[in-house]
Amino acid sequence: MKGTKFSALVGALRRVFAGLPDRRKGRNCSYPMADFGLSAFAVFFTQAPSFLAHQKALQAARGQNNAQSFFAVEAIPSDNQIRQMLDPVAPQALFPVFDELYDTLRAHGILETFRSVHDSTLIALDGTWYHSSQKIHCSCCSHLEQAPGQFTYYHSAVTPVIVAPGQAEVIALRPEFITPQDGHTKQDCELAAAKRWLEQTGQRYLHGPVTLLGDDLYAHQPFCRRALLHGFHYLFVCKPQSHATLDAWVRLLQPGPDLGVVKFRVKAGRQWHTHTCRFANQVPLAEGADALKVNWCELTVTDPADKVLYHNAWITDWPITEQNVFALVTAGRARWKIENENNNTLKTKGSHLEHNFGHGQEHLSALLAAMNLLAFLFHTVLSFTDEHYRLIRATLPTRQTFFQDVRALTRYLYFPSWEALLRFMMRGLEIGPYAKAT
Repeated sequence: MKGTKFSALVGALRRVFAGLPDRRKGRNCSYPMADFGLSAFAVFFTQAPSFLAHQKALQAARGQNNAQSFFAVEAIPSDNQIRQMLDPVAPQALFPVFDELYDTLRAHGILETFRSVHDSTLIALDGTWYHSSQKIHCSCCSHLEQAPGQFTYYHSAVTPVIVAPGQAEVIALRPEFITPQDGHTKQDCELAAAKRWLEQTGQRYLHGPVTLLGDDLYAHQPFCRRALLHGFHYLFVCKPQSHATLDAWVRLLQPGPDLGVVKFRVKAGRQWHTHTCRFANQVPLAEGADALKVNWCELTVTDPADKVLYHNAWITDWPITEQNVFALVTAGRARWKIENENNNTLKTKGSHLEHNFGHGQEHLSALLAAMNLLAFLFHTVLSFTDEHYRLIRATLPTRQTFFQDVRALTRYLYFPSWEALLRFMMRGLEIGPYAKAT
């Protein structure tokens, strides 16, 4: 991709949608396939469920609209037409765009700023639901039986993101959807989907050492071995109650050569908190002679009154020393960013990931979820590569304010390009090239 202007990002998406197979027959082909995909994507990018309706009204009143000027939509289809035409499209069709945006960030050196412990990239793995219903379901749904004959049908996915301590942003990568697999009788699950991601997708991110982060579910001997087999390091939460063998071993160790103990004082506001790290190398993760030997570390944070503010433990394949234990636990704590900065943001900060934008009978629900993730990634790329975008976002008080302004402005006003909208916002805020001279 040449350049990082918004139009270049949209161009990458348009090429993908233009190449989608068209199942229509006869003369009913007034809309190109790209218009269906770009129209749907526009809703997620602007976080405006009524964006298309507003642009149709703007077109009727002024003869031009922002769907065309921003997203190169030639004609806006109806919502039902969009759902019908996109239902057969698997979400994997969008993966080349995820890759192109990742490569853009890498080419700009942005990914270097995400390096962490042992100069590795941290990729956090986590599963999240994006649709649930007790009535609507399809062949791709998973299900929970809450009572005899009472089912909750849902869609979910593993949503890997690159995180780093001290970085407010996360970088979304190709997701892996949790869905029934051909030839399998058991219901698909988060761990199985994560294994597929390692085998089918993870290799493209191995530019230098990569450390996988995950909750206690991933501190599972077969998954740890699988991560090592594919060239990854791991740093997974490890709870005592679910790893009794490892916990028993650690309890028998005495401070000294076998159990390291290091304390740090860290300023937190006006207080100094004590961070106590304990660690041990080469302890068995499970029972048996062939048990995987892992390295274990624990962090306890206390205030001046010795009140415990935080406690957690991890396993890793990185050898642990007094010199690197603090960097390891700091990296381990960055895992929460996949929940707070990615999944929760997508669900509660305007993207409405769990909203039913359309379920369909084939792939529609997963495809729209992938679009939602991709729109989030578009904004991440712009925050790193577009100075005007970054300045506006830094000036406005919240993320929600930015999208509220975008929704209001694009409803009533036509802008010949996305960049023209940003210039209008900067002029109103009196920032950047429009700042008042002092």
